[in-house]
Amino acid sequence: MAFMYKTLRTLFAMLCAAACVTTAALAQSATGSLELAARISPTAARPEPVRQFTFYVLTKSYGEIVKEVEGENPVPSREKFIEGLKLSPELKEWLKAHDVFDLTMPGLDRLVTPDDILHVPEFLLAYQRSNSGGVTSGIPRPKYADADKTAHPERYNKQLQEYYVALKKFIQNNPATVSGIELELVGVNPQQQWSQIQADHKRRVQRVAPEFAQTKYLAAKTDTDLDGRASVSSLTPGEYWLSTLNLDANAGDTRTGWDVPVVIHAGETTRVELTNLNGVERQASAP
Repeated sequence: MAFMYKTLRTLFAMLCAAACVTTAALAQSATGSLELAARISPTAARPEPVRQFTFYVLTKSYGEIVKEVEGENPVPSREKFIEGLKLSPELKEWLKAHDVFDLTMPGLDRLVTPDDILHVPEFLLAYQRSNSGGVTSGIPRPKYADADKTAHPERYNKQLQEYYVALKKFIQNNPATVSGIELELVGVNPQQQWSQIQADHKRRVQRVAPEFAQTKYLAAKTDTDLDGRASVSSLTPGEYWLSTLNLDANAGDTRTGWDVPVVIHAGETTRVELTNLNGVERQASAP
C-alpha cells in the first residue's frame, strides 16, 4: 500500500511538472519577442554600433506623446499674448491684423502704410525720431502744443489734423523716409518676449514628455550590448514603437534618435535594424 501511495505521488508530481511546462509553452506562444540592432553612420565613416543605450518599447508613438503633452500644456494664444502686452490699443490691433511680431525686422517699412504711421502712436513716434535732427528735408513740423489740448482744444485738434494731412501727403510722396523706422521700435518689440515663451514651453515639454511616456505608455525597455544589439521578450501581440524618447545616440558628427513602429506577432520574433535611414537625425554640436 505504501508503495502504491509513493507511486501515485510521483505520478502526480510528474503531471504537475508537465502541466507547468505546457502552461509556460502556451504563455510563450501567446506572446512575441523583439530583437534590435542599432548602428549610426557618421559622415564619410563606417557604421558604428550604438552601445549600452536604452531603448523604450512604447504603446504609442513618442511623437504623438509629445503632441499630447503639448496639448495639456498649451502656450498662450497669439491673440491672448498680444492683449497682455503693454502697447497702445492701436498697435495691438495692427499686430493682430498682421502675421508679424518682430517690429525690428528688415522690410517692416514695406508693411507699414502712411495711415498706420498716423494712427499707431508707436509708429508715429518711431517715424518722427528716424527723421529728426534735420536729416529729412521738407518733412512737416507739428504746430500744435500739448498745453492747448486742454486750454484750447479746438485749436489743438485743428492743428493736429492739419499736421496729419500734411504728414500723410509727405509720406506718400517720400516713401523712402519710412525706411529705418524699425530701428526706433526696439523698445516696444514683442518678438523677444514671444520667443522666450516659445522656448520655455519647448523646454517644459522636453522635460515632461519622457516621464509621461514611461508612466503611461511604456511596455518594456532594454539596453544594447557592445555590438549595439538588444532584445525584449514576452510582448503582447500588437503595434508598438521603438523609441529613444528625447535622447539621441552619438557617432562622430551625427546624432540620431528613433521612433520606429514595430508589430509583434504571437510566437514570433520581430527583428528591427535601426540606422540613420529610419532615425531622426540632427547634426552633433561642435565640441
